Amino acid sequence: MSKAVRYHQQGGPEVLQLDDISIGDPGPGQVRIRHTAIGVNFVDTYQRSGLYPMQLPGVAGNEGAGVVEAVGPGVKELKKGDRIAYTGLPGSYCEERIVPADRMVKVPKGVSDEQAASMMLKGMTVHYLIFTTYKVKKGDTVLWHAAAGGVGLIACQWLKKLGVTTIGTVGSDEKGKLAKAHGCHHVINYSRENFLERVKEITKGKKLPVVYDAVGKTTWDGSLDCLQPRGLMVSFGNASGAVPPVNLGILSAKGSLYVTRPTLATHIATRADLVKRSKDLFEVVKSGKVKIETTARYKLADAQAAHRDLEGRKTTGSVVLVP
Repeated sequence: MSKAVRYHQQGGPEVLQLDDISIGDPGPGQVRIRHTAIGVNFVDTYQRSGLYPMQLPGVAGNEGAGVVEAVGPGVKELKKGDRIAYTGLPGSYCEERIVPADRMVKVPKGVSDEQAASMMLKGMTVHYLIFTTYKVKKGDTVLWHAAAGGVGLIACQWLKKLGVTTIGTVGSDEKGKLAKAHGCHHVINYSRENFLERVKEITKGKKLPVVYDAVGKTTWDGSLDCLQPRGLMVSFGNASGAVPPVNLGILSAKGSLYVTRPTLATHIATRADLVKRSKDLFEVVKSGKVKIETTARYKLADAQAAHRDLEGRKTTGSVVLVP
C-alpha cells in the first residue's frame, strides 16, 4: 500500500485526507514512479474547492519529481532509476503512482528534485506567457500581478534577463522586497496603493502593451485601464476569485483590447512542446539567471496546512510537499 492525499468531496482544505491506496504495475507506455518532492500550486486549490470540478474521489496535486521504479512494455526513453519530473497530471499528492511515460521529462544534473518538482508548472507557465502568449522584447514594460508568488518570482527573473522592465504588484512590503530581490524593477503594494495610479506614475502616463494577471476578480478592471490601445490582457489565474461575466463592448471602448485566458495544458499538449519548454526552463535555471528556491516545505500528511497557507497568502515562491 502507498499513501495519497485525496478528497472525497470538494470544499475547503479540510476535505483533504491521507488515504492508503494500492499501486499496480505499469502497463504499455507507462512507468511507475516514486515521488521525492511534490509541487503545490493554486490550481490544486481550485480543483479541491470545486472551482474546477473534478471526478471524485480525487488525488490532489498536478506536478512532482521523483525516480522511475518500474517500466511498462514499449517504453524506450526511460529506465529504472531515471530522475524525472512532470506537470499537468492530476494526482501528484502521493508517494507512488503510475504515469504515461511520454509526459515525463528527465531532470538534468544541476537541478535538484525540489527545484524540478516546484518549477515545472510555474516555470513552463512563465515560458509560454512570455514567449508565446505575448512575445516580450527588450525594452518592453509589463505589469505582472502577484509578483512575489511562485510564478511571479520566476517571471521577474526571466524578464530581467530578457531586458524587460517589470512592474509588479504584491500584498505586503515584505513581499515587495522579495520581488525586487528577484528582478522586479517597480513594486506596488496593492494593500495600500492604487495600482492603476501607481502604474501611471511609473510610466509617466504611458500605457502598457500587456498585463499578466493570476489574481483575477479584484484586479480585472484596473488592469484593463493599464493597457494601451490594442494591448493584451492575459488572465491566467483566479487567486482572488473568478473574473465575473464581461461585456465585450468594454474592450472596444477601452481601445480595441485583446483578452486571452490561456492554460499550460494546451501549450505542452504535444511531446515536442513539452520537451522544448522544459529544456529551455532547465537551461535558464542551470545558468543561474533564474533561481528556483523552495520557501516552504510540508510533509505529505500536512497538505491541509499547505493549502491554508497558500490560500491565505502566507507563502511566497515555491512550496513543496515531501513524501
